[in-house]
This record gives sequence, structure tokens and C-alpha cells, in this order.
Amino acid sequence: MADDQNQIARIFPVETRFQKIAQQPGGVPRDQALRQAFAAVEAVKPGFDAWLDGEMQCLVDAVARAQAGKPAAEWAETANLYSRHMRDVGTTMGYELLSFVANSLCEVLDAIEAGIPCNLESVTCHLDALVLARQPEYRALSPEQLPELASGLRSVADRVSVVHTDG
Repeated sequence: MADDQNQIARIFPVETRFQKIAQQPGGVPRDQALRQAFAAVEAVKPGFDAWLDGEMQCLVDAVARAQAGKPAAEWAETANLYSRHMRDVGTTMGYELLSFVANSLCEVLDAIEAGIPCNLESVTCHLDALVLARQPEYRALSPEQLPELASGLRSVADRVSVVHTDG
């Protein structure tokens, strides 16, 4: 027993399958892979606005169900799904502000899904901000360039998160 306590733990690196494959010769050089990725993003950008229109409509439809008095379980998960979609691709497509707003909305919707009392004003405030973030003059802006909007949305999401974690 004394021998077990005096032994020093051995730390050894674990090499994953991905690491092994990545170290093999061949494949696409990093610079070429980046060029191909940027080209692929540029190729899908023309259709992004149409895709975004569809995502926004689905999000608005889900929130409309909430406004009609449906239980949170019937709309919040759907709204959160579409909000996550926008959050996940917005910055890649050049809509950093949209991603920020969608992320903040995800936090609010996560709390609603967790059972906090629904505050539809906080959701509709975020929807209005998403509409703004889609406008051509706001698309390329970052949250830091609109500090009042960013801090206001952050405050709303933080209030819901506090209720969610404290409640």
C-alpha cells in the first residue's frame, strides 16, 4: 500500500485517429484548403438571403404560436432551432451582428425551454433586432459598433439567465 502512494502518476499523450491521419503525407496543403473553403462560402452567399428569409419566417411563425397562447413546449424548441441555425452561420456569411443577436435569443429560448416563465417581450425584442441586423446597412457591423443594442440585448439575456440559474 505504501508503494502505491509513493508512485508518481504517469502522463502520456493520446494520439487520436484524426491526428494520425492529419500527419500523414499527402492531402491538401493548408493554403489550398483555405482557398477552397473561402470559394465554397462565396459560392453559397448569393442564396444566403433566401435561406435567411425562410429561417426568419419559421422563427416568426413559432413566436406567433406563443403569442396565440400555446405552451412554451410547443413553440420554444422550434424557435430555438431556427435561432441556432442563424447563429451558427451568420458570421461565416458576413453577418456578425445577426449571429450575436441570434445567440442572445438562443440564451433566452434556452431558459424558456428550461421552464422559466415566458417573457414574450424579450423574444419580440430579439426578433426586431434580427430584422435590423439583416438590413444592408447593418449586415457588416459587429456588436461593438452598436454598443447600445448589444448591451441592451445582453442585459435582457442576462436577466433571463439569472432567473434560470437562480430559479
